[in-house]
Amino acid sequence: MAVNGQTTALLVRSGKGILAADESVSTMNARLVAAGMTCTAENRRAYREMLVTTPHLSEGVSGVILCDETFRQRLDNGQTFPEALATRGLLPGIKVDTGAKPLAGAPGETITEGLDGLRERLTEYALLGARFAK
Repeated sequence: MAVNGQTTALLVRSGKGILAADESVSTMNARLVAAGMTCTAENRRAYREMLVTTPHLSEGVSGVILCDETFRQRLDNGQTFPEALATRGLLPGIKVDTGAKPLAGAPGETITEGLDGLRERLTEYALLGARFAK
């Protein structure tokens, strides 16, 4: 995925921000539990659908970063999340790391993984509609 100057200019427009809706499944599940909801892929999807379909979101947001799970899901109307964002004037972004894992030889420390297979994942995400990656 090549982020070009046009994408960059759209992403950093004055007065706009980036919405990070890329929480891991475990982090999102913790939020659902705190709200008294069941931890399911459908509830995570519905929550993120509510975020990306918020009226006038594009007035203050230029792009939305999604996790892999959400990037592959569809809204109730059948649109993929990247399609739904693009039709609302928002740039679809993808979180490409694969999460924190224990760091060998350093008890209690973690390291973020995700470089293995990154080129192939970026190519796939671009085909799915990603305009930028985190």
